[in-house]
Amino acid sequence: MKKVLIERNRYFDSVFLMRISSELEALEGIRQAVVAMGTPLNLETLANAGFELSDDVAPSDLVLAIESDDAAAFQAAQDALETLLAGTADETFEDGARRPASLDDALDADPHANLALVSVPGRYAAREARQALRRGLHVMLFSDNVSVDDEIALKDEAIARGQLMMGPDCGTAILHGAPLGFANVCRAGRIGIVGASGTGIQEISSLIDQWGGGISHAIGTGGRDLSEAVDGRMTRFAIRALGSDPATDVIVVVSKAPSPAVADAVVKTVKETGCPGVVHFIGGRAEVLSDTVASTETLAAAAAAALRTAGIKADRASAFDLPLAETAGSVLGLFCGGTLCQECWHLLTQAGLEVRSNVASDPEYKVRPDNPVPGHVVWDLGDDAFTVGKPHPMIEPSLRDDRVAAAGGSPDVGVVIADCVIGYGAHENPAASLGTAARAAIDRAAADGRTLRIVASVTGTDADPQQLSRQQALLRDAGVLVAPSNAAAARAAARLLKGGSE
Repeated sequence: MKKVLIERNRYFDSVFLMRISSELEALEGIRQAVVAMGTPLNLETLANAGFELSDDVAPSDLVLAIESDDAAAFQAAQDALETLLAGTADETFEDGARRPASLDDALDADPHANLALVSVPGRYAAREARQALRRGLHVMLFSDNVSVDDEIALKDEAIARGQLMMGPDCGTAILHGAPLGFANVCRAGRIGIVGASGTGIQEISSLIDQWGGGISHAIGTGGRDLSEAVDGRMTRFAIRALGSDPATDVIVVVSKAPSPAVADAVVKTVKETGCPGVVHFIGGRAEVLSDTVASTETLAAAAAAALRTAGIKADRASAFDLPLAETAGSVLGLFCGGTLCQECWHLLTQAGLEVRSNVASDPEYKVRPDNPVPGHVVWDLGDDAFTVGKPHPMIEPSLRDDRVAAAGGSPDVGVVIADCVIGYGAHENPAASLGTAARAAIDRAAADGRTLRIVASVTGTDADPQQLSRQQALLRDAGVLVAPSNAAAARAAARLLKGGSE
């Protein structure tokens, strides 16, 4: 049976609701559980899944959609939901301090606070962010569903006030060594990063740390900042801020490919700071752009270039050894990080493979998650179509791991590529579950007389709670070929399909 309950004007953070959905789905007799806000995208996805919804559901309404074996299982899930939601009503922190109920309360409790992280429904997000700016706070706006007009107005006001307006839809930052959102623990250093890409920031900052460097700040701007409409407003402001920061000697900019005019404006701003800079636009080329600014082909190359520019000899990982025997079949990419997936698609395409993806920049190779296709394909599993009512795969990787395990029974798949992103906000031990799935897939393929290669990289540092070296060891023990970077993993997959040729 499928049933939907609506609770009016009851807002919860999407990440929290994803975790609750996962817990409800684990209950006996529950086939599917979705707890989500009533946004148009969520409602469309639920309708496509066969749930009947009324026409008056608003984005601020809480939606509980359950497919259960019987009424008793549904009632058990509903009761469990109330228990889980009630856990958020505690008005004190673990140390006994009172939980602020408003921005004013928070500032009364800590008058020295200088940043607000805003995560409320999109219809309220701009108002809350504006209030924080007017109280003299930098803002990290995690919320999405904020209009472009509101984004431009907020960023213009922040710039006029000399404050950061990171977002909307900003999930990653490191400020004065403090990781915010999905971020890694990186040593302090003199390389600053500005990024309109969360996992792009994570990959570059982690590799800089792994190879002997450190980060001054990593400033997220939100994925829309380098669009033609927003015109790189906050990216350019953040570049200038790093340029005047005495703790920053080198500036790195990372983003999906912007329009040529916006790209030129970004590069010009880096040049004007007088700091040497490295620019990486996903799918771009390695070029010398000026006496002080260069672009790179990959995220890993951006990290290496930043280290060279800072005068740091990179403490590189050892060479990545690959079996040279040609692997038959197609490549299947399963990614938690959208930027990592897009980088993989570009590199496989450059290697001469015809690869389809939901992040492909070429419309000819663009595919939808509900339209599986044969041949080479890489999926960004963090796409909204995969995650409505479910945890993002960086939080709960079973969405990816189930597909990795299933690849062992797919006779046409010869190579699987996966990312493993650790750090704050991510799953507590993603390599363990990925390793279990990989071992199952490899063994199943072997039982059918096939060789299945699984290649992965780990984005993170040894200071992260999950510990980089431990995650890498777990994957190697499971038979996974562990690459030193996402770019190395993509290129390894191409080499495996070509018998080791470059």
